[in-house]
Amino acid sequence: MKLSIKKIQKGFTLIELLVVIAIIGILAAVVLVAVNPTEQLARGRDASKLSTVSGLGKAVQSYYTSQQSAYPPNATWLTALTTSGEIKQAPTAPATGACPAVGPNVLSGYCFNTNATPDAVIFAQGESTSNRTKASCGATDILWIVWSSAAGKAGFLCTANITTYPIAGVTILF
Repeated sequence: MKLSIKKIQKGFTLIELLVVIAIIGILAAVVLVAVNPTEQLARGRDASKLSTVSGLGKAVQSYYTSQQSAYPPNATWLTALTTSGEIKQAPTAPATGACPAVGPNVLSGYCFNTNATPDAVIFAQGESTSNRTKASCGATDILWIVWSSAAGKAGFLCTANITTYPIAGVTILF
């Protein structure tokens, strides 16, 4: 009687390995698209700007109260807030976004504007697509992160272009 020895094959074939690698690649691409790291970074920067604008707004309102109903001077508003003790130090400039070159008083990358009513606004340019959607911005609109003394809070606002920046007394959306 003859015994037959069967050869047992161990391991994977090249085709099987390529199929598994392709599936992992497809799943990684789907996750990357769903997470969208660029949008996540933009949302994080906008959250930081919103926090800073809100804090500066509270400091401006506190200054207004302590100075018998006077907002800080437009040209030196951050210096006035620091000197009066409303803030410990001026915030660092935001990494992205810009204030209009004409109109508001830009210090440390944040814009400040007052009017005779008196009302004040502090604002910075936003960038997140989800915040643009939240504020109902059009495709070419500019997203602003705004604190308004008239509203007493911070939020989002869209304008048609960078030269139509938020003005004091503006109604903001959140």
